[in-house]
Amino acid sequence: MQLQVIKLDGSVCGDIALDDSIFNIEPKTECLADVVRWQLAGRQAGTHAVKTRGFINRTKKKMFRQKGTGRARHGARTANIFVGGGVVFGPTPRCHCFKINKKVRLLALKTLLSLKLKENNLIICEDLKIENAKTKNLLEVLHKMNLQSALFVDSSENCGDFKNACGNIHKIDVLPTVGFNVYDGLRHEKLVLTRSAVASLQERLLG
Repeated sequence: MQLQVIKLDGSVCGDIALDDSIFNIEPKTECLADVVRWQLAGRQAGTHAVKTRGFINRTKKKMFRQKGTGRARHGARTANIFVGGGVVFGPTPRCHCFKINKKVRLLALKTLLSLKLKENNLIICEDLKIENAKTKNLLEVLHKMNLQSALFVDSSENCGDFKNACGNIHKIDVLPTVGFNVYDGLRHEKLVLTRSAVASLQERLLG
């Protein structure tokens, strides 16, 4: 499959061959859902905790005598049935991560790329070199390209100026090829890949 390659000024500068086994597969949306849940679970800190009755700072003295009062038998006021007592079966610090197969993760990336291409939301750019790396100038470039929500992916190390320029622009992000993921791809309407990013992704997903 051939797709046009454009520059940041919007001019066409050639074509690029896209592998059909990556950019033109039958979408498996269930894989997208699984990988997004996997990513978000890994971001959770897991530091939630409650105080059990062993951590409550109250007297441990027996409330009243065992027999003769006509009331139920009770011990310390730290029991969970009293106001201010401990919590039973509350959350404890733990890791929310779970395992997901590598084949599923790769299939989810292929599905994302295929969906973006199918919806005409995939743009191939020659590179991310910008002459005057200022936010004001980049906003003009994005306006010409009609990009309000876009994720730029580049494999080169020379996109630092572009990344700094878009640091304060809402819904515009830049990621290296190794950091390209399903969650960030779905959060943005447009996906902009550089020529080098396409080559790197095809090598990664076909390997």
